[in-house]
Amino acid sequence: MRPQDPFIGREILGGQFHVMQRIGTGGMGSVYKAAQPAMDRMVAIKILHPKLINRKDLTSRFRREARAMSQLSHPNTVKVFMYGELEDGSLYIVMELLEGRNLNQAVRRDGPMPAARAIPILIQVCAALQEAHALGIVHRDLKPENIFLCNQGGLQDFAKVLDFGLAKVTEQQLRPGSVILTQEGMVFGTPEFMSPEQAQGRELDARSDIYSLAIILYEALTGRLPFNAQTPMEYIQKHVLEQPIPLLERVPDGNFPSGLQAVVSRALAKKPEDRWQSATEFAAALHSVLVGTTAEAASAGAMSLLPPTPAPPQVAGTLPQLGALASEHARYSIVELLAVALSFLAMGVALALLALRWLPR
Repeated sequence: MRPQDPFIGREILGGQFHVMQRIGTGGMGSVYKAAQPAMDRMVAIKILHPKLINRKDLTSRFRREARAMSQLSHPNTVKVFMYGELEDGSLYIVMELLEGRNLNQAVRRDGPMPAARAIPILIQVCAALQEAHALGIVHRDLKPENIFLCNQGGLQDFAKVLDFGLAKVTEQQLRPGSVILTQEGMVFGTPEFMSPEQAQGRELDARSDIYSLAIILYEALTGRLPFNAQTPMEYIQKHVLEQPIPLLERVPDGNFPSGLQAVVSRALAKKPEDRWQSATEFAAALHSVLVGTTAEAASAGAMSLLPPTPAPPQVAGTLPQLGALASEHARYSIVELLAVALSFLAMGVALALLALRWLPR
């Protein structure tokens, strides 16, 4: 009996790949496990739904994700081997196949991580992002689902950064004919992990990713987020207006290293200029917590080994959400976010009309 999925069992790209099974799916497409006999290896192939190939905004974004990821060579970023268009017009990205689980799954299964485990994971992610930021690429949708933990070269908890589907790139990186997909003032991403400036639809730079990383670390350490909220709109409001709950207030009996709260608090500053100014600085500060030095000294020592850090590149525009296709624990979707926003707007209009009715004539 022929599988319902038209790609399973199919030879693609002139027989280079044999698609074996689907390992993840979403509204925009699917991820498949495939064999590449000539290279004697297994790969993952991400394919945009054929029905969406006429959506120029989505196809442009898919290509932009592939282009952004193909420029990155850091070992803590998922490798992209090739990308392009299949015979039927479907767009694809061939990536390394990872065995393991994402950070969200690890915390949900094993519980909050000790700092000695969580911090090295985040330091690896910082290293991957430093390369991306240096190329003018801001991830913009960092969350535990997009950090994959695998065993590589005998190393456990080897982190891989996934899904640059929301990545923002500088205009000079765009190929001729690329579509500027959205405009300033629009809010896209995952509300629980948004920076304040992202929640307000402002222009983003590398420091927005640093804020998101601090939220991820906080959740890995405590099993909870640094704000008490129930809806996407509440999370957005709290990112902008409220201070995060301190680690020891969230987990009173937590065994957190000295200095960790100060490092996390700086990364979670409301204003980008008050945060660690690069992923390298944040990583050095986190490392200082493990070795017992001051964050400022470690940061200065790390930066002295590198060229001066330029001002983070400003990237205009925002991109619509693609999301991690293989994520098993989806956060609030942008559709839910917009629905909540519209409900607040409707309530405001109703109250305004009611007030006008009772005004003296």
